[in-house]
Amino acid sequence: MKGLSNKVAIVTGGATKIGAAVARVLSEYGVKVAIFDIDREGGKKACDVRPDDIHFWPVDITDDKQLSQGIREVAAYYGHLNCLVNLAATYLDDGADSGREMWLTALNINVVSAIKAAQFAHPYFMAAGGGAIVNFTSVSSSVAQTGRWLYPASKAALLQATRSMAMDYAADRIRVNSVSPGWTWSRVMDELTQGSRRKTDEVAADYHLLGRAGDPEEIAQVVSFLLSDLSSFVTGADYSVDGGYSVMGPEQAKPAICRLAE
Repeated sequence: MKGLSNKVAIVTGGATKIGAAVARVLSEYGVKVAIFDIDREGGKKACDVRPDDIHFWPVDITDDKQLSQGIREVAAYYGHLNCLVNLAATYLDDGADSGREMWLTALNINVVSAIKAAQFAHPYFMAAGGGAIVNFTSVSSSVAQTGRWLYPASKAALLQATRSMAMDYAADRIRVNSVSPGWTWSRVMDELTQGSRRKTDEVAADYHLLGRAGDPEEIAQVVSFLLSDLSSFVTGADYSVDGGYSVMGPEQAKPAICRLAE
């Protein structure tokens, strides 16, 4: 992909299925990737596919000292820093029963830590002549979902923060965009279905025009585009990588008006 070779990217949450796919796809396009995660085993495993191009840093993104030091070390190790992917998140959510501490934890991980990562990376982007940031929001940011309050609210906040970042960083030649995935094959879906991708796709079919859940690699390709020079005139945008989830109304893919004549 044009304009990715020799760039350096940090991917937070890189030990997850989607994060590992983002790291791998970016590395295949010539990007040197640093994974930040608290999952040491998963992080190191994500590096194994391309050990010369992907390296792991054990960083807790909610710890400003660890986060700033990790970013500083990556820039020093590679000589520069061009890209940041804020993917790390928590699904912690008890809906209407969520307590204050749970709210603060979700917002700290899903919103504040992404903002702090961008702030800490900013001077290194400036030194490199510019950069690109991709924040992971979600289809959950724009719809109500039964029993979920924290995750949708935090992702909606990050969506707005993306616009604010894009506004204030534009003069520094830093582009900021977001991706909002629909259902994507992930550890959560793997665990809930005991590893059944077939069942995941069957359930997802009712909520996605394309009739299935997404693959991590499909999300990774869009992230790669947004970090590349091919998207040089794109900033402040949110890309729905959701198989049509976001354009389906309450009727979903089934006709409803005809039911009035039944």
